Amino acid sequence: MALLDDALEASGGLTRWRHMVGFTVHASVSGAVFSGVGRSNLLKDVVVEGDLLTRSLQLTGLVNPNHYGLLQPDRVAISDSSGEVLQSWDHPHTTFLLDPKSGTAWNDLQIVYICGLSIWNFVTAPFMLAQPDMITEELPPQLANNQALRRLRAISNEFAPNREQLFYFDADGLTRRTDYNVYGSAVAHYTSAHQKYCDVVIPTLRRSRLLDSDGTLIDSPPVLDLEIFDAKFE
Repeated sequence: MALLDDALEASGGLTRWRHMVGFTVHASVSGAVFSGVGRSNLLKDVVVEGDLLTRSLQLTGLVNPNHYGLLQPDRVAISDSSGEVLQSWDHPHTTFLLDPKSGTAWNDLQIVYICGLSIWNFVTAPFMLAQPDMITEELPPQLANNQALRRLRAISNEFAPNREQLFYFDADGLTRRTDYNVYGSAVAHYTSAHQKYCDVVIPTLRRSRLLDSDGTLIDSPPVLDLEIFDAKFE
């Protein structure tokens, strides 16, 4: 069986996933990427509602409890509790995001974009790899910590942090790592603590680390830490 088939089966099966219309996760997001732009401790308690049909997210738990963020493939917005749009940003994937190394604070639209995108890819992998607009290629396994990890190269649509990503899976077919370039730097996202929610298996911990030019980990604080406390699929 091909790697993608194994991964889909290990996470609950593609048939089951295609009957899903959305999800809700309760999560915490932190890391150096936020402290470096003056927004540390911003998303310690956030609720994210995902629409799998429109590929959109709604995030609550931002600075103002009466506001929520909306992420769509071609738009980011901030709305109040009545639904009135307060700010919006069209085609964010075509605009280079503010470099976190600059020390300049991010605005709420940029926070919604990077957090929403991270959570979307964290929750929907590996099922998003089976979308008809995805291109995948299985690569030779790679040994890491005395464990052979199977690898899958993916070319995605624009609703991703980078169009090209490299996924690593363990012997059980579960995601363990995802690599891609962002802000001109290579980043490895390690996933663990897989849990089953509504027959869908997802990792609940993700820690992102910078990579050196030779692929080794850089000894520095995690770029991004993501923890899911609870999840529901419907």
